[in-house]
Amino acid sequence: MMGLIAVPGDAAERVLAAQLRSADHVALLRQAMNVFGLVFLWQVFGQHGSAPRLMLWSVALILSMGVGAFLGRRRTAGGVSATDLRVHGFTGLLHGLVWAACMMSLSSGHGAGQLVAHWTLISCVMVCGAISYAPTPLAATGFLLPCIVGLFAMFGGRDQAPLLALATSYALSLLVGCFLYARTFARQHSASVQLEEKSEVVSLLLREYEHGASDWLWQTDAARRLNGVSPRLAEMLGRTPAEAEGVLLVQLLAGSSWESGLFPTELHDLADHLKRRESFSNIVLPVELAGVVCWWELSASPRYDEGGTFLGFRGVGSDITEQRESAERIAQLARFDPLTGLPNRTHLRDVLDKAMAGGAGRGPGCAFLMIDLDRFKAVNDTLGHQIGDKLLTQVARRLRHICSGAEFCGRIGGDEFAVVVPQAGEHHGIEKLAIKIISGLSAPYQVDEHTLYVGASVGSAVSPQDGSESEALIRSADLALYRAKSDGGGMHCAYEPQLHAQAEERRLLELALRDALEKNQLHVLFQPVVEAQEGGILGFEALVRWTHPEMGPISPVKFIPVAEEARLIGPIGEWVLRTACKEAARWPETARIAVNVSAEQLTHPSFVGAVVSALAQSGLDARRLELEVTESVFVNADTGALKILDQLRGLGVRLSLDDFGTGYSSLGYLSRTRFDTIKIDRSFVVGASNNKAESLAIIRAVVTLADSLGMATTAEGVETEAELAMVRGLGCRKVQGFYFGRPMPASDAAALFPADQLRARA
Repeated sequence: MMGLIAVPGDAAERVLAAQLRSADHVALLRQAMNVFGLVFLWQVFGQHGSAPRLMLWSVALILSMGVGAFLGRRRTAGGVSATDLRVHGFTGLLHGLVWAACMMSLSSGHGAGQLVAHWTLISCVMVCGAISYAPTPLAATGFLLPCIVGLFAMFGGRDQAPLLALATSYALSLLVGCFLYARTFARQHSASVQLEEKSEVVSLLLREYEHGASDWLWQTDAARRLNGVSPRLAEMLGRTPAEAEGVLLVQLLAGSSWESGLFPTELHDLADHLKRRESFSNIVLPVELAGVVCWWELSASPRYDEGGTFLGFRGVGSDITEQRESAERIAQLARFDPLTGLPNRTHLRDVLDKAMAGGAGRGPGCAFLMIDLDRFKAVNDTLGHQIGDKLLTQVARRLRHICSGAEFCGRIGGDEFAVVVPQAGEHHGIEKLAIKIISGLSAPYQVDEHTLYVGASVGSAVSPQDGSESEALIRSADLALYRAKSDGGGMHCAYEPQLHAQAEERRLLELALRDALEKNQLHVLFQPVVEAQEGGILGFEALVRWTHPEMGPISPVKFIPVAEEARLIGPIGEWVLRTACKEAARWPETARIAVNVSAEQLTHPSFVGAVVSALAQSGLDARRLELEVTESVFVNADTGALKILDQLRGLGVRLSLDDFGTGYSSLGYLSRTRFDTIKIDRSFVVGASNNKAESLAIIRAVVTLADSLGMATTAEGVETEAELAMVRGLGCRKVQGFYFGRPMPASDAAALFPADQLRARA
């Protein structure tokens, strides 16, 4: 890097050449600064008796510029070595000595104005010199050290010691910056050289691979014409390498359809990738060769030179005709799931029918197990369906391995699977199989670069006691699975007769919930949200509650899922919004109201109008309304939910991201929509209060992220003074929980404010 010793090797020489080349690119800046400085000094000092000294110095400056230019031209004419770096360092030293002489010769006999002008010029000269010599630390040292010595002459007065210290620190900072830049520069170019060497090795290996493998390599030029056609590719095309050289890739692949322009869709996709100069992988397309249609699979990436000029594409291809035909035969088998290869719903039903018919009236009955993956939806929503499909494939592989005996497993659809046990035997055997399935499917999965954790819930039913017909047995197993999911998932539930009663209860609950709004059975409670440090009330969160005249109070945990399943959450949510805005309008202008909004509400086109109407009718300022959404809003970016959130922000409504971190959270959510608050789930608060390192780290990370994005953080579920002290220490700005107050009626919430700050009801 310094050039004081010669380092053998081509890589070191290339880094050295890059240093000098970079320094030469900005040499003009240094020369321009020299000329400017010369003119400037004559303007400032030419009329103050310094003309003779200035004349001698000007000659020295011009000579040093000439010497530097001569040595630079001499270097560019030949090769580059460590000696050239030392010569370049000499030019830097010469440059620095000239300007040091300037400081020494013009530092005395002038007033404060001339001193300020002189120092201003010198600082500019040092900056320009440091910039131009930054890639070559030897030259930077040679230039800046004489300048530092000259500063002692410029600020040599007794009362100028502070100025001398400041100027010296300034020059030393420039020198340190040059060394840091040079080190980074050298490392980057060393890495580039190593990468080029590795690329050459890879190219050699690819050439060897092409000669010995069944696949082939191909490449095009910038005009998408084949070049460097290998014998293997020419053989596949039925041509000689010379005949295929320079022909458009798309033209060769199109065959006879080139003239008509009626290309397959796959060929259009390939042409689009080539046109956009973007990488593609595993594009399968039909290719007509000698009148016969074959199937090829192509992958490629664009090539660029060091200057960023597009050179064409390079990739690999293979003939997958046999695999394609095999896949088509399998797809025609309507009894198997095309994704996982497991028997599908129809095949499972046939096997179950035969098992029940075979065991009717004699021997043990058969069993039917329904399996549903836990947290699979979060994987699909956050990582995409492609990752989800790969995960389902691995699940199917594990399930097939578990059911390797007489059990018959298949996929019903989505993330639901099923197992038919022709002879169930004792109930203990079904329980053992279910536990084995849950354990096997709950182990971590490695999909691409993601480690995924999903669980499994199992519901089982046994004939004939749980159902004498296939449809009844499947319905019983489905009810048992619903019970397993409702109890938290990750468990097995066998069918029990009361499950039918519970299903009927849910049906009746849905019917009652449909009448709850009209009969004024719903009411809104308000839980305080306080400032973490001072404890002052910032506002409230509106929480809906239901009291049925016959069934009594019904927990939101029980009726909210029913409302979502019955698509009643929309009208209920709008009523809560209007009620909350009406009550909040009575509070002081600094108090806000937070209202939870479901994903279904946001996808409704009339939701923005409902918010505007609620604000207008209540007279509440939009800035006092905060809508809380969960990550489920981002399940489908094309639903319009993101657009609606942007419209709400345009109205001045604040947005809060609720339960952040409890699912498969993605930082991409925060880049799609601007939130004002991130709410930290109580599970993390409890974990942090118990000194769990993971919870503490998550809260710190969320707080830091929110602060950097200008967002506030609200810690939910704070119930003790210790938890309050902990979230305060972690930097949470707002707190919510039983420690400050349970959900309360509107009258109690209003009573927490001074009476003179409340408004009368409209």
